[in-house]
Amino acid sequence: FPAAISTGIGSQVQRPLATVVVGGLLIGPLMLLVVVPALCMLFRERSR
Repeated sequence: FPAAISTGIGSQVQRPLATVVVGGLLIGPLMLLVVVPALCMLFRERSR
């Protein structure tokens, strides 16, 4: 996370990658806890 907000030497190169990594770390668990169970319920209802 510090690489996403740093302003030191080389931060212009690291900031975009760090932003993507931090975003993935925040969005990943949300997708796992909300979207995956919702899709499982949707497919379970379709199979009945």
